[in-house]
This record gives sequence, structure tokens and C-alpha cells, in this order.
Amino acid sequence: MIDDFAKEYLHSDLREIRETMLSKLDGLGEYDVRRPLTSTGTNLLGLVKHLAIWESRYFGEVFDRPFPEPLPRWDDAGEPGADMWATEHETREEITDRYRLVWEHSDATITALAIDSPGYVPWWPRPNVKLFNILVHMLTETCRHAGHADILREQLDGSTGTTAQYATPRHDSAFWEAQRAKIERAAKAAVTVGVTRG
Repeated sequence: MIDDFAKEYLHSDLREIRETMLSKLDGLGEYDVRRPLTSTGTNLLGLVKHLAIWESRYFGEVFDRPFPEPLPRWDDAGEPGADMWATEHETREEITDRYRLVWEHSDATITALAIDSPGYVPWWPRPNVKLFNILVHMLTETCRHAGHADILREQLDGSTGTTAQYATPRHDSAFWEAQRAKIERAAKAAVTVGVTRG
């Protein structure tokens, strides 16, 4: 009984956070979904591509249920990190459609297997796993990248939140400048206080 509850609870959260990931692309042009927004090149469409590739491996190869279509390699020696960005020849639709197909494949694996079904992750130090381990891992991984996506999207147009329903209320730029200045003053004051206490 608890096994079924745990599996459905984790699966439900995974479904929700996947949708959040794709929502971060809504309303943005091609350049903004692709452009590097950190010093290491992190970008919104690349995060979606990365999650599609890895989810297909975790719910596919790990349980001997390989994803039926070819995917870009994550370990291309000639192009390290190729799973983290979209080339000019990869369309947004190809990447997002592939992610949705991966969901269907993953969901079929999750539905077909018991939560304690064994799997094998050859790239992990302890490779013998259960479906439970992989559900937790993919939920954690997807949430982590959804957090990255939230910050990237905020940098682009100020929008935050997991869905429009929960998005931070919009304020004008003067509000956010004042808010940022207040936080900056507190950060500087904490340094001064720390110096005098130390």
C-alpha cells in the first residue's frame, strides 16, 4: 500500500515539475531560449535538452527498456557538454517534442514496474538500484534544473514562479531597483557588523 502511494506521489511531482520546465520557454524568442546566461553557458533550451537525454537513459537503459528513438549523445568526446545546449540545426520544437516523448516512455516504465523493481546504473558507484532510487534521482535532478531555469527566466524578463498561477506579482522596475538596493545595503551592513564583532 505505502509502495503504491510513494510511487504515485513521486511520479505526480515529476509530472508537475516537467511541465514547469517547459513553461520557462513560454513567450520567449529563439535567441532568448538558447543564449548563454551564465559564464558556463547555461541556457533554457539546453536544460530541457539535457533533461530529455538523461530521463530517457534513467527510465530506459537502467531498466532495460531503451528509448525507441535515437537521441543526441551526452558523452560525445568531440563535443563535451553537447547535451547542455541546442545547435542552430536543432529546433525548439524538436527538443520539446522529444522531451514529451521521453515523458511518455518514462511514464510507461514507471507504470509497468513496481517501486522496488531492480535496475542497473553502470555509471554510479553503487550501480544496483530500484525504481524508487531513480524516481527520487530524476525528481531531484529535474527540480534542480527547474531552479536554474527560474533564475535564468528572471534574468530575461523578471518572471518567476512555477506556473502563472503562482508567479511573483509583477512590479515596475523602480520597485525592483529599490528592493535590490535594500538587500544590497543589508549585505554591506552585515559585513561591517561582522568585522566589528570579529
